[in-house]
Amino acid sequence: MGRSRAPGGGRKPKPTLLKVLAGNPGHRPLNQTEPEPRRRMPACPKVLDGASRREWHRMGRILFKAGLLTEIDGPALMGYCLAYARLLDAEEKVRQYGAVVKAPSGYLAHSPYLAIANKALEQMRAFLVEFGMTPSSRSRVHAAGGARGVAPGESDLDERFFGAG
Repeated sequence: MGRSRAPGGGRKPKPTLLKVLAGNPGHRPLNQTEPEPRRRMPACPKVLDGASRREWHRMGRILFKAGLLTEIDGPALMGYCLAYARLLDAEEKVRQYGAVVKAPSGYLAHSPYLAIANKALEQMRAFLVEFGMTPSSRSRVHAAGGARGVAPGESDLDERFFGAG
């Protein structure tokens, strides 16, 4: 009888370049067609507004400067930003109505906004892990051209992608 695994379980694959640099210690076939997207700030989707748009520019700048954002990462960043805005909205409702509310039956129950906030936090954490933005996941991510100082022309990039400031 075989063991069943949860979807997505197990180790995440290591990028081919890192396997090559390590001398391919597992001696497994290397992925010859691994995508190498350009390091470029994706355009902010029109669906984002208010807090989600502000978070796109804030987090996008951080990820781009760290070398963790490419032209194909827009949907993942958008998902994070939508979850962030949903969290802010739900937390405001929890502050307004409380974490415990009276149900129509008269019994006390957890606020539905608390469940929304918790789900948004889970979604944000998942996106943050993918981008290597949590303390434990950071050690497993290898940035493409991540800056540990000021890159030449960085102020040009700031102005071009994020506006002055």
